[in-house]
Amino acid sequence: MDIEKIGKFIAERRKSLNLTQAQLAQKLNITDRAVSKWETGRALPDSSIMLALCEVLSISVNDLLSGEVISSTDYRDELEKKLVEMVKQKEQHDRQLLTLECLIGVLSVLVLLLPITVGSLLPEGSVEDWQRTLIVLSGFIPAMVGIGFALKIEQLAGYYECKKCGYKYVPTFKAVNLAPHMGRTRYMKCPNCNKKSWQKKVINKDKEV
Repeated sequence: MDIEKIGKFIAERRKSLNLTQAQLAQKLNITDRAVSKWETGRALPDSSIMLALCEVLSISVNDLLSGEVISSTDYRDELEKKLVEMVKQKEQHDRQLLTLECLIGVLSVLVLLLPITVGSLLPEGSVEDWQRTLIVLSGFIPAMVGIGFALKIEQLAGYYECKKCGYKYVPTFKAVNLAPHMGRTRYMKCPNCNKKSWQKKVINKDKEV
């Protein structure tokens, strides 16, 4: 998706309708700064406003995302290309999230283990017992917060595949959090066949992590 091309296209359509950035922004109930960001290729219109923008500019969403008016003969091919591109972008984003999950998990374990190690290595009599206990427990809360974030990422990135029926789905956070697991393979109940199995994490409908 060429953001700069989309931005230039928005500017061209706006000017062809004799609208200023401020006038276009007023029609969409946004600031002219947002319009400026679109037209300079620094940001894309938010999905919640795309339909309204297309209506004002008299174009389709496919035209907008292509950065040009698409003829009816080319519409289907362009739509398929956009769908494939969106799937690839989601796959790449999910892989980045799962990498971030690993990093957060490792850091959370370190945060948990560091004060435990420090507390256990302190010489006898150097601190009060309650102080030693406080040091040991100081990493617990931030570690649990980090692990919670990691679990949330694992829940949302990609899908889980039922071993029984092959159904791929995004489980609830509660299901992921409570399920026994080995790595990213979790023992959960499939919402499609209602059977429990060890379900693998997959990045999309075809590939495993």
